[in-house]
Amino acid sequence: MVDGSADGVFRLPRGYAEEIMKHAMEEAPNECCGILAGKDGEIVRLWRATNAEHSPYRYRVDDRELFQIYREIDNNGWDLAAIYHSHVRSEAYPSPTDISLAGWPDAIYLLFSLRELEHPALRGYRIQNGQVTEAELELVEGA
Repeated sequence: MVDGSADGVFRLPRGYAEEIMKHAMEEAPNECCGILAGKDGEIVRLWRATNAEHSPYRYRVDDRELFQIYREIDNNGWDLAAIYHSHVRSEAYPSPTDISLAGWPDAIYLLFSLRELEHPALRGYRIQNGQVTEAELELVEGA
C-alpha cells in the first residue's frame, strides 16, 4: 500500500492533482479515469486511461490499458497507489456503484467532482469490504 508516508497521509504532488482536474474537464460530460503508481511512499507516475463505459454515470478502465499499466507497474517494482475518476454531477464521494466495483483494497480512490466548477473538489478514500473511509489527502509540490 502507498499511503504517501508512515503517518497514513496520502501525499499527492500538485502537478498530478492538476492533471486529474484537466483530464476531468476534457472528458466532461463523461467521467474520466486513471491510475497512479507509487514507490516508497511517493507517487511516481500517472496514467490517463480510457473510460471504457463512455458514461457520465460510471467508469471502467479499458481492459487493454489496465493490463499495460499493471505490466509497467510490475516491471518497475512500483505499487498501484491510486485509482482516480471524476464525478460530473455529484459530490466527490464514492457512489454505490463505485463501492460495489472497488477491486483494489490497498489503493486510494481519488474522486474529483465537477459539480461546482467554482469550487472543484478532490478527495481520497479507502474502500475495503464495502466500507468507505476518507483518506487524509495532502497536496505537495512536485510533478
